[in-house]
Amino acid sequence: MSQGSDPASKARNSSGNKKDASQSQADSKVPDVPAPVSKPGTSVKDASKKDAEPPAFEKGIIDKVVNEFGDKVNVLYIKPLRMKIAVDPADIVEIAAHIRNALGFDHAESVAGTDYPKENQIEVIYHLGSYGVPELEGHIMSLSTRTSRDEATLPSLINIFRSVEYHERETFEMLGIFFEGHPRNDRFLLPEDWADIPPLRKEFRIKGR
Repeated sequence: MSQGSDPASKARNSSGNKKDASQSQADSKVPDVPAPVSKPGTSVKDASKKDAEPPAFEKGIIDKVVNEFGDKVNVLYIKPLRMKIAVDPADIVEIAAHIRNALGFDHAESVAGTDYPKENQIEVIYHLGSYGVPELEGHIMSLSTRTSRDEATLPSLINIFRSVEYHERETFEMLGIFFEGHPRNDRFLLPEDWADIPPLRKEFRIKGR
């Protein structure tokens, strides 16, 4: 018996033809989607992030600060629930008071510092939140400024946010920044006879290592 007259062969051919027709029909329904094009040197993921519009609520908050203080404010980022601006030390007290009084960020949740030896600077960041404004629940405004490593001095925000008392003391102790106007620039974590450099500066090394 020839292969063409074999019933089993006919069934297989018929099944294969149905699959091919079905696959062809499915393919015809899939639209041609061009591959995303990114600029040279950037990934598609990076390009989409750069082009994304900042969230409207957070942008509205930052716009109010920029409208009030203009180029005294450098906007670093605007994200959902998170915003960061940088200001000069000479302007930080005035801007911090405006953020509290006009925008409702009524307390500092923490204060952090980052040492940048190559730039001879230390950055201090105040993370500001709100207890009193329900719409700001979960939002953090990061207010940052920088000082020279050689003469590390900044105005204290203790008269704006009482909650910085502990945090500024810790930053003084760990990074060696003196906060003008703070009543207690002294140690409470390190030994009283500590004679080494502040332990969060990049050149600090644990003895014996």
